[in-house]
Formats: sequence, structure tokens, C-alpha cells
Amino acid sequence: MAAAAAERTPVFMKVGDLRPGTSTGHTLLVKVLSSKIKTETKTVVTRFGPAARPTRIAECLVGDETGCILFTARNNQVDMLKPGNTVILWDAKLGMPKGIMKLAVDKRGLVDVTEPASFDVKEDNNFSLVEYEYVQV
Repeated sequence: MAAAAAERTPVFMKVGDLRPGTSTGHTLLVKVLSSKIKTETKTVVTRFGPAARPTRIAECLVGDETGCILFTARNNQVDMLKPGNTVILWDAKLGMPKGIMKLAVDKRGLVDVTEPASFDVKEDNNFSLVEYEYVQV
């Protein structure tokens, strides 16, 4: 009989290690600095025809001791990303809408509220304020 696979130890990244072009698989421990809630209605097609489905979205500023970045929280994640909370973003995706780095966790990832972290967030190093441009060489 084959031996059971050993659990892998997660490798945590720092916000300062995020780079454009690295899209998935980021696990981070961050504090939530702010959360701006907005509601967006999406039209989805069901077997009964088009239907409006409300989607809760919040634009959150999260960070660690190396810097901060915008995180887009959706639906249940909005309740977890309250200012002051410390969260683990498992398998976060790094997107580049309009050339700006933003994090999100889709259905493959997970957001966990955890015990308060002891670090202070470096708020003056906001990676979402840097605009990147794709240059083909």
C-alpha cells in the first residue's frame, strides 16, 4: 500500500515580494487597513433565462511589514476583511487591471481570519499606487 502523502508546509510570501507576471499561488499573512464596500449586480444566464444576481464587492487595503496592496473581496470574503482583522490569503491571484497590482482570492483559494499579527504595516509602501506598463521586446 502506498504511503500517505505528507502535508506540505505553506510558504508565506511578503507583500514586498509580489511582482507583475506572477499570477497565482500567493499565500500571505496580512492585516486589513481599510475596506470600501460597493455592490455590483451581474447578469447571469440561467436555464430560465437572464437573471440579475447581486455580488457584494469590497476594495480593501491590506499589508504587512514590507508594504501594502489592494485586495478585492467578494461575497463572503467582504465580512472577513474588516479593518483591524488579520487574515491569511491562501492561493491569492495577482491581477494587473489598468497596470495596477491587485490581489484577489477566487474559488480555488481561501481567506481565513486568524489571530492578530504582531507586525506593523508599512503603509507608506503601497504597491497598488505604482502603475506598470507592458512593454514587448
